[in-house]
Amino acid sequence: MDLKAIHRNSQRGVTLLELLIVVTIVAIISAFAYPSYMEHIVSAKRTVAASALLQVADRQQQFFMDNKQYANDLTDLGLAANPLVLSDDGMPAAAGDGDSVYSISLSNVTATTYTVTAAPLHGQLSRDTACGSLTITQAGVKGSSAGGGDCW
Repeated sequence: MDLKAIHRNSQRGVTLLELLIVVTIVAIISAFAYPSYMEHIVSAKRTVAASALLQVADRQQQFFMDNKQYANDLTDLGLAANPLVLSDDGMPAAAGDGDSVYSISLSNVTATTYTVTAAPLHGQLSRDTACGSLTITQAGVKGSSAGGGDCW
C-alpha cells in the first residue's frame, strides 16, 4: 500500500454534520443560560435601588433627629438631585442616560411620615415585572408595586 494514497483518502477538517451538531448543542445551552443570566442582571440592578432606598431612609431619620420633621426634598438630605436618577452602578445619572435604571423620589411627606420610591426606568422597567417599583416608609415597611415575593 502506498502511503501517499492513504493520506489523500484520509479525512481533513470538520464535516458539515459535525459543525451542525456543535452549533445545535451551543444553541440549546444558550437557550437555558440566557434567561437565568438576565434574571441575575435584573436582580443586581434591583439591589442598587434597594440600597439607595435604605440610604435615603437612614438620611431621613438623621434629618428628623436634627429638625423634628422629615425632609420634603432629596437635596435637603445631601443627595445630588430630586428626584435622584441612578445608573446601574448606583451612581447618580441624568434621566435620559441609557444606563439609568431607577428614579428615587419622596412622596407622602409630612412632619412625621414619608415614603421613598424607586421606580424602574428604561430596560429595567420592562424586565422587572415581578417587582416593579420598590418602596419604604418611615416605619421601615418595605413593599413593591407588583407584589413580588422576593423583591427586597
